Amino acid sequence: MSELLAGLSDARLYSACVVVILYLTTSAYFLWPRRRPALVATGADRTAAPTLIAFASQTGFAAELANRTAQSLQAAGAPVMLASLQQVDDEILRQAKQALFVVSTTGEGDAPDPAAGFVRDVLDSSVPLKSLSYGVLALGDREYDNYCAFGHRIDQWLRHQGATALFDVIEVDNGDEGALRHWQHQLSVIGNSPDLPDWEAPRYDRWRLTARHQVNPGSAGDACFHIELQPQTNASATWQAGDIAEVDPRNSTWDEKLEPLPHREYSIASLPADGAIHLLVRQMRRPDGGPGLGSGWLTAGARVGDDVAVRVRTNPNFHAPQGDAPLILIGNGTGIAGLRALLKTRIGEERHRNWLIFGERNAAHDRFYGDEIERWRNEGKLERVDLVFSRDQAERRYVQHRVLECADDLKRWIDDGAAIYVCGSLQGMAPAVDAALSEVLGAGTLEELAISSRYRRDVY
Repeated sequence: MSELLAGLSDARLYSACVVVILYLTTSAYFLWPRRRPALVATGADRTAAPTLIAFASQTGFAAELANRTAQSLQAAGAPVMLASLQQVDDEILRQAKQALFVVSTTGEGDAPDPAAGFVRDVLDSSVPLKSLSYGVLALGDREYDNYCAFGHRIDQWLRHQGATALFDVIEVDNGDEGALRHWQHQLSVIGNSPDLPDWEAPRYDRWRLTARHQVNPGSAGDACFHIELQPQTNASATWQAGDIAEVDPRNSTWDEKLEPLPHREYSIASLPADGAIHLLVRQMRRPDGGPGLGSGWLTAGARVGDDVAVRVRTNPNFHAPQGDAPLILIGNGTGIAGLRALLKTRIGEERHRNWLIFGERNAAHDRFYGDEIERWRNEGKLERVDLVFSRDQAERRYVQHRVLECADDLKRWIDDGAAIYVCGSLQGMAPAVDAALSEVLGAGTLEELAISSRYRRDVY
């Protein structure tokens, strides 16, 4: 054992120790089921409130993913509290400010056996949780009728207690790698650490960067670029509105001399009929002023004509709704990319009762795809457009303010069967819009919309 440890680098030794600590902690939960979870605070900021990571596992896979989740947040410097659901009671939930649930479904939509006590003592009771923000990773198998049912039950119960969802439930079908990478992406956002390493390196296809231009010259914000990528031989050129392009920064997977880099996710703004993947990428800056890893590569590092490593990940929870029901689209910033693809789908299907509520900084510089949106409105393909520019008046105005102002019209659209799709910032916009919609429609109605898939979000 000593020879093995001597051969490890400091970084690998640290990681190995974290794994051992987490494994022993998790084992203790199973061996002493009535003990409270112990704080595992190996991150840099040990004074911050810990994130509760609660898992319910039938075969051990959910426990493994919960351990990886804890390691990722700790690598970002965040303290965590790791526990089996059998250790979680209403007091722990009331004290938590942020929680992540990693849960599997067994049998015909049932909770795993170790979570039976949690179901009896907690899920069948009422616990006020208005101060809790949460996310759910639901494991399941689509061959069963009640796919990911226990994960959705937890999500619905938490919403009913007043908790705020950080993002929609992420479903994992038989260990789907794409869904797990999406979960990792959300962890990087939660931990404010975009460079967290991938758990498993994805396999990319070769696409070619064929066009790039800045869409907001003179903007008070960071530069945004419209980017087009065309598939090369053997690349999958099939996707739907709502799907995600995963990009390998600097093509590290193709160069053995480069250390593999964490992938970056971007909402696809186009359809296959456009002949290329369209992205809207904001050129992010690191704290030291340098360009972001992924955005810097796409907006400046790669040259037009270069190959780019891309993988398309399906995102069925944000695919366009079926049927002729109205659609309300709400977003900000580069979130217009995902909304644009949805509008293209709706227009192509001759479904024109669409309402766009979109926010940015200044009308003079930040009207992303503004000419296209105006043309759709003039042609009657986009029934209503409400644009909100936060810096064009003395008092800052955002999309949530417009939502509140349009309360009566929103209620009428919802009464007509409308769905609401939200795309954009996880921090700031998404929770503010959620609160505004809850005030306008009522928390119970918004919960029912979420349960019936009429309220969907793709936030980052």
